[in-house]
Amino acid sequence: MSRPSSPKIVIVGAGPAGIRAAATLVAAGLHPVVIDEGHRAGGQIYRRPPDGFVRTPEQLYGSEAVKAQELHALFDRLTEERQLTYQAHSSVIAVHQGRLHVLGEGGVQVISYDRLVLATGASDRIAPVPGWQNAGVYSLGAAQIALKAQGVALGRRVVLIGSGPLLTLVGAQLLKAGADVAAVLDTSSWRRQMRGFPGLAARPIVALRGLALRARLGGRYHAGVTLERIEANASGVIAMRWRDAGGWQRITPCDMVGMGWHLRAETHLADLVGCVFAYDEQWQQWLPQTDAMGRAGNGVYLAGDGARLIGADGAEIAGRLAAVACLKDLGHAASPVQADLRKLTRLKRFAYGLARAFPWPAEMVRTMPDDAIVCRCENITAAAVREGADFGGGEANRLKSLSRVGMGRCQGRYCHLAAVELVAAQSGCASRDVGRFRGQAPVRPAPVGAFLRED
Repeated sequence: MSRPSSPKIVIVGAGPAGIRAAATLVAAGLHPVVIDEGHRAGGQIYRRPPDGFVRTPEQLYGSEAVKAQELHALFDRLTEERQLTYQAHSSVIAVHQGRLHVLGEGGVQVISYDRLVLATGASDRIAPVPGWQNAGVYSLGAAQIALKAQGVALGRRVVLIGSGPLLTLVGAQLLKAGADVAAVLDTSSWRRQMRGFPGLAARPIVALRGLALRARLGGRYHAGVTLERIEANASGVIAMRWRDAGGWQRITPCDMVGMGWHLRAETHLADLVGCVFAYDEQWQQWLPQTDAMGRAGNGVYLAGDGARLIGADGAEIAGRLAAVACLKDLGHAASPVQADLRKLTRLKRFAYGLARAFPWPAEMVRTMPDDAIVCRCENITAAAVREGADFGGGEANRLKSLSRVGMGRCQGRYCHLAAVELVAAQSGCASRDVGRFRGQAPVRPAPVGAFLRED
């Protein structure tokens, strides 16, 4: 199939949103370029293991196995038929004036685009807990990646902490794989979880699946806990110290802790291309703004959890809608979207139910002890953040320059939300008034040598 010279459409991300966007564009006769950090398409939720992996799709993806296989097969077919260009093992580290700076195995290359679809997904939303900087503490997503990609648990005795559906899912997946899951500790109380019921009723089958997964955890699951400290020695984690809903102190021996409070949208590239952001009170984070189809302006379209935290099913729909919007803007005929828009509305209602049932633990973060580490990359304590807030006038980027919080390898992905909560508490204002860290390039760590090899 010959490649049209124009327009050049680039999709960043090959998860459910990126795959559906690519398939929609191909069906209209266009040839998109798809850039993804993974070795094979699928994204985090449908991450594929290496060749020769013995675990079946049913073991890897559970009730979503059929969807995962269909998406994998669709993308593989489009790639094999050369209906799209796929650049795997590649990270977009900067965007400027219609050009993407892409870090791959051969260094940094510059790819221009006429239209850009960002399907960057989401990562774990982390609330620091005293001791989380020690060896043996991982995000829930990291634990899931290790299980899916390599078939291993990251510890011999595991404790999972946080809140949200991923907490239950990873616990059930590890347990099914034979891992020793000692405890699953949810900071959301049963009463709080019931507040999300009206929204969760929008997808009753999915909600019931979640309850079934939780039932598998049995007595390992505890709701409404208070997390005190992750105990460690020179070798790493040795125990989790916590209080149950009744206030009784508990100490659970372990050598691995997985943590996460639902998700945070991956928005660094959206920031660099000039998207407008607004604070979402329900999710308690800043999200890029689009119209119902995913248009963000200037030839940029957003799809999936990078714009709306609505899960894999919603990401597929959003990817399709973003591609249709792109086609319409280019003057191409496109299929009707009313049914997809209605489905998306229902999925958003369900997602907000999750946000209400499993909230970000703002109060826990605001009352962190001074010696607790907030930024693991730069080893910044809560005391340093509070001191920076006093000098910086309660603004996020002043705090960043004064304390170095958010300047490390993760670029604020793990510490940003917690730092903002501490500043808000110290300054006596709302989190939204503190603002957000500005995105800057490179959005991923990149070796200097990669730039030196650039033409």
